[in-house]
Amino acid sequence: MASTSSLFIGLTGLNTHSRKLDIIGNNIANVNTTAFKSSRIMFETLFQSNLGFGTAPTANSGGVNPTQIGNGVGVGAIQRNFNNGTINATGDLRDLAIDGSGFFMVESNGSTFYTRAGSFRQDIADNLTTATGERLLGYGVDEDFNLVTGELVPINIPIGRQTIAEATINISIVGNLDKSGDIPTQGSTIELMASSISGPTILGGGFISSTSLLTSIDDPSNPGTAQFSAGQTIRLTSDASKGGGSLPRADLEITATTSVQDLMTFLEQALGIQDTGGPNPDGSTPGVTVDPTTGVISIVGNVGTENNLQISTGDLRLVDTDGTTSLGAAFETNQVAEADGESVRTTVSAFDSLGTSVLVDVVMVLDSTPNTGPVWRYFIESDADTDLDLSVATGTLQFDTEGQINPDDNSVQVTIDRENTGADNPLSFNLNFLADSGQTTSLATGSNIIGLTTDGLPPGTLENFATGDDGTIVGRFSNGAIRTMGQVVLAKFSNPAGLIDQGGNLFGTGPNSGPAAIASPGQLGLGAVVSGALEASNVDLGQEFTQMILTSTGYSASSRVIRTTDELLQQLLVLGR
Repeated sequence: MASTSSLFIGLTGLNTHSRKLDIIGNNIANVNTTAFKSSRIMFETLFQSNLGFGTAPTANSGGVNPTQIGNGVGVGAIQRNFNNGTINATGDLRDLAIDGSGFFMVESNGSTFYTRAGSFRQDIADNLTTATGERLLGYGVDEDFNLVTGELVPINIPIGRQTIAEATINISIVGNLDKSGDIPTQGSTIELMASSISGPTILGGGFISSTSLLTSIDDPSNPGTAQFSAGQTIRLTSDASKGGGSLPRADLEITATTSVQDLMTFLEQALGIQDTGGPNPDGSTPGVTVDPTTGVISIVGNVGTENNLQISTGDLRLVDTDGTTSLGAAFETNQVAEADGESVRTTVSAFDSLGTSVLVDVVMVLDSTPNTGPVWRYFIESDADTDLDLSVATGTLQFDTEGQINPDDNSVQVTIDRENTGADNPLSFNLNFLADSGQTTSLATGSNIIGLTTDGLPPGTLENFATGDDGTIVGRFSNGAIRTMGQVVLAKFSNPAGLIDQGGNLFGTGPNSGPAAIASPGQLGLGAVVSGALEASNVDLGQEFTQMILTSTGYSASSRVIRTTDELLQQLLVLGR
């Protein structure tokens, strides 16, 4: 006799196979969805009806098995397949794929989600985001581009907006210094006079005073009155030269307390005359002096042709208090001697912390040629130094008889104090005459030196970036600098199947997923990050079509059960009339 239970059994078959068809259809629909993970449905039998529980065997008879009839089929579980899909290159460095286990972490409105889909883009604030606006999380960097671990922040890549510069730490000087050149005998000597070769008239007819410039030097055109007055400026123009190159303009503002000594100091600093710790070979001492009886100011420069000073009448001018009207030459000049001696000059560029270029002149002068090897003296100047002082450093380099530099003399620390700059101050770096990139020798004929390398950088703008397999994001700037911009981290779950699908390729934690374990790619069994690539869906179309056929057959069979049961019930109704 037909039973109505078979109707319900057939109905369970229809329901479960309909659910399976839903799963298959969703898998097929997402065959081209980035990093989509396919699902499968697991069936289970429903509670069995017991017609007999069976008996155990006895000494006289065998046992009887239980007699049970199933009540249909139900959905036991829906399992997601987290196997990796194929990784395909895209060429877009913003695209990221995970080769192995793990999930990207993204954030939206304070909530954290997890995804395998790495098709990231940049929003208006330069954050890497998903297509639906969730921001990629990871480790950021401090102001020195060091990773700051332990705190997750949105990954920010300000292409075209962030700039960077790097202060110079080392400059390498290479070349040859000819030991057979002329040893210097004298520096340049220039006399400054107020009117003529006879020198200025001294106010009051006494000795020239060092206490006040205003009361020391007589006006040659108006005897009995002072040559200078408060508010005027003595200006060294750029027409004055040193070693054939123009000197930077320098001004001495005259006040009521400006002394002759102030004038002498001004000239020494503006001309870059360096104290070498002793006289020149001819016995003259580098610096500025004044004859107290004649008022003649004598300028004695350093030795070496590249240190030769040229100052003509008119290169030292007197500027009126309004700053616009020139009152003509402050002094007449008399070139007494020219500097001589083997020398060579080069100009190197150092960068401060803002990337501003600071020019530094390096002059090498043959000092002596003892039996132990030639000695060269360096003179280092920069007009970027505080106040007017061109002089930065001086010292000697010792070479051996084979023309090799003494390793103890191979480096000079240069410190430049500057005013009115937002960069780190002072600017300090090393001039290296012996470095991996080359060295300065005294082997060949002819002297020449160049600044070969410098590790400082001018300002540069972030142009692009790339992500390493450990998730580290490295940015490249237009000046060649490469800096760490952050690190992508991954999340791992003890049971990823327990994650809850939030839609949009996003997952959230579930009661059975376990908490997220966060680590760098490659750690804790996590996969590596592949830049410029995306993970494809792991849907197997061949398998899905096979399952669809089987599901259709099961659905049809369950329908047939219902139809057959209905026919039997109809027959029973006819017999019962």
